[in-house]
Amino acid sequence: VQLQASGGGLVQAGGSLRLSCSSSGRTFASYYMGWFRQTPGKEREFVARHGLSAGSTYYADSVKGRFTISRDNPKNTLYLQMNSLKPEDTAVYYCAAALFPRSEPTQYPYWGQGTLVTVSS
Repeated sequence: VQLQASGGGLVQAGGSLRLSCSSSGRTFASYYMGWFRQTPGKEREFVARHGLSAGSTYYADSVKGRFTISRDNPKNTLYLQMNSLKPEDTAVYYCAAALFPRSEPTQYPYWGQGTLVTVSS
């Protein structure tokens, strides 16, 4: 599966952005999907993941209540709605796919190219 992330940009603290991750494969619905982020000098960290069924979501504590992950299988697209953004949310955000539920980045074999989110204070 090939993934393409988009939607990043510059936003003020307290603002919102929606990231999208489009998939080229026809089997998108079969993949567990995740969002990760990375800042320079730090390891890639888990943000959220979405299972195969609606509502099967899981979040990092740092984004819980502010971010919402969702998927539209007919459109082969994963989303990350980010609200109440903070400067510490600044990072390159990546989407990833796996055939089993996973939270560690090393356990995801398929990755998008990343999209930069910058939150100004």
